[in-house]
Amino acid sequence: MPILASHRKPRPRTRTTAPAVGLTTAALASVTLLSTQNAAAAPGPKPGIEEVRKKVDDLYRQAGTATQKYNRAKEASDAQRAKVDALLKDAAKRADRLNEARTTLGAYAAAQYRTGTVAPNATFFLADDPQAYFDQRHLMERLTSRQEQAISEFRTQQASASKKRAEAVRGLETLTESQNTLRASKDDVRKKLGEARTLLSQLTAEEKARLDALERKKEQEAERRAKELAQRQAAAEAEARHAEQNSGSGTDTGTGTGTGSGTGTDTGTGSGSSTTAEAEKALAFARAQIGKPYVWGATGPSSYDCSGLTQAAWRAAGVDLPRTTWDQVKTGTRVATENLRPGDLVFFYDDISHVGIYKGDGMMIHAPKPGANVREESIYYMPIYGSVRPA
Repeated sequence: MPILASHRKPRPRTRTTAPAVGLTTAALASVTLLSTQNAAAAPGPKPGIEEVRKKVDDLYRQAGTATQKYNRAKEASDAQRAKVDALLKDAAKRADRLNEARTTLGAYAAAQYRTGTVAPNATFFLADDPQAYFDQRHLMERLTSRQEQAISEFRTQQASASKKRAEAVRGLETLTESQNTLRASKDDVRKKLGEARTLLSQLTAEEKARLDALERKKEQEAERRAKELAQRQAAAEAEARHAEQNSGSGTDTGTGTGTGSGTGTDTGTGSGSSTTAEAEKALAFARAQIGKPYVWGATGPSSYDCSGLTQAAWRAAGVDLPRTTWDQVKTGTRVATENLRPGDLVFFYDDISHVGIYKGDGMMIHAPKPGANVREESIYYMPIYGSVRPA
């Protein structure tokens, strides 16, 4: 019987897809990795010129605040150093007196030992604490009045020297703290200024030109506001003079007497008519410093920071001002911007980190910032905090 062929269709071979899946996964992983690398390597959007200007101005302001912290810390450090030096000098004098008292006691001990009136253990006289020996009743009975006085003097000098030594130690600890604060403030100033310089150094020539244009626009706006203030002050001054003339002229009543008082009232609104001699001297000094460089922490005569300039100017007029803006703003009489007179101090920013000396017509003389010289500028160049009249 013939063998029948099988009618079953051969099963088609199943094509494996594992290699393809593996290839796709690898490809996706490569794409993801490349995308991640590209995203990490791609720089962020470059800040605009306005943003750079704002950031630089803010860094300079922060540097100004740090400068005032440095000034305060330096003032405290210098004062503490003087105090410590005085304490150490006083402690040295008291140590000399203590040694003299100890020498006197030693002489008495040696004399008594030679005469046999005191036992050999009287060498305690020469110890750091001889009064413990003298506290013995049987010995005190043998002491003369001069010896008792010597013991009393020794005890007094010993206690005094010990007290001064302790004060000197505490003073040195405080000095160390002040110096640490000083060092931290100095580092903070340098950091802020370094960040500002880095930002500026990254600008292209075109960007620097645009930044300069923004700066000129800011200056022009500040000068416009200064002129408006000068006009208002001049008008107020003229009105005050007119009122004073009218109040002093009087009215003829036919009796030979006038009803006018003949006295005027200083309104303080003028731009210079009521300026004191001290203010004129301070302003003259400030003018003479124009062109000298700003250096943070400097108080003259070759360079200044903002509060160093105002302090030196008023010192030239015989008025002592504190070192920092934070303390200068508390000195004298507060005045409104409309009532400013030449010589008044104008403070800026909410943290009171900058100060200039008003010269009239809405302008001031100030030491602006690192890289700039002492110059005249509108008081509206920066946000005004307030003003004071030192004298």
